[in-house]
Amino acid sequence: MRRSAAIRRSLSLLLAALLLFVFLACRARAPARNRADEKELPHIILWAWERPENLEFIDPRRFGVAFLAQTLVLSGEEVVFNPRRQPLKVAPQTKLIAVTRIESQKTTGKRASLSPGQRQRLVTLILKTRELPNVLAIQIDFDVVTSEREFYRALLGDLRSQLPDEVPLSMTALASFCVGDRWVSGLPVDEAVPMIFRMGTDDQPIKNLLAGGNDFKEPLCRKSYGIALDEPLQMKFVDSRRLYVFNVRPWTLKDLESLPERIQK
Repeated sequence: MRRSAAIRRSLSLLLAALLLFVFLACRARAPARNRADEKELPHIILWAWERPENLEFIDPRRFGVAFLAQTLVLSGEEVVFNPRRQPLKVAPQTKLIAVTRIESQKTTGKRASLSPGQRQRLVTLILKTRELPNVLAIQIDFDVVTSEREFYRALLGDLRSQLPDEVPLSMTALASFCVGDRWVSGLPVDEAVPMIFRMGTDDQPIKNLLAGGNDFKEPLCRKSYGIALDEPLQMKFVDSRRLYVFNVRPWTLKDLESLPERIQK
């Protein structure tokens, strides 16, 4: 009898361990949460940079707008705040993404200190952009150099922890980060938008890679595309991915009408 009881206990423990293993394995395979889709952001997002933009003509069901809300410059021990100064006109139903551009500036022969105080100041200013009308998501545009990566990682972690859980957090990424230099792996963002334009020396190799049917290696870069209207791409776009489009001039209805042929959708 004692032996039977011991066997039953062993089997119970074994079954419990097996169920725990299956549960953890299922969690590991579960697809990453997509807050942008939960917010029902449109499939095509127009970037509106620092210039007067009148986008009242767009269909809010088809297009959203990611507008430059502010530029923050890291200079020595300071964070220099430059708010948007140009008018942006959109229909009341338009869903907006507030973009913060971060730049680091050399002062007295050295880069910004990248101190915890600077990081907290950045977080405070970025969080304030959520208070702007119709803003549903936050995007950060920061062309970091290698020495700034850990600072940026910590900044994104602070932002994610202080943003409401349902608010999407996006970042732009140099396309080279997505194909070889994978330091963005594991960053606490919902997407890293690969900038497939103005790529410098990486331009042709990356365009050839994509034209050949290959994809970005980094999973965070496989949720969206960042393209420019004046740089048509010879590649097949994955229909499920969100498309961010940059224009060198103020947007017009004619620009939107030319978009389908440029992206081969």
